Amino acid sequence: MLLSGALVALFMTGCWLYCLTDAILTPACECRGLSKRAWVAVIAVTFIGGALAWLIVRRPGRDQVWTAADDAAARHPAGRGRTGSRAPKGPDDDLEFLQVLDQAIRGNPPVS
Repeated sequence: MLLSGALVALFMTGCWLYCLTDAILTPACECRGLSKRAWVAVIAVTFIGGALAWLIVRRPGRDQVWTAADDAAARHPAGRGRTGSRAPKGPDDDLEFLQVLDQAIRGNPPVS
């Protein structure tokens, strides 16, 4: 009985810590319902109640299309800051860079 209580307490603490960290790392423009500071305060003060409220409110709206790539980006804090534009992932993906490089290798000046 004591072990199961300890496991439940550990799970609840982990859930609360995850929600608090997620609220802190979420950009202010993506916080729904309350301001970012208010969400952090609600989660910190109300413990599990605020964490459950954050999990419910944090989900995307029904009118938004949620893809697997969005799901992967949402799990990683660095993915939240991405913009809608598709920036090249590396030099091999940037066609303009490859054209300038090709012209430089062949000795031709780049064309603007």
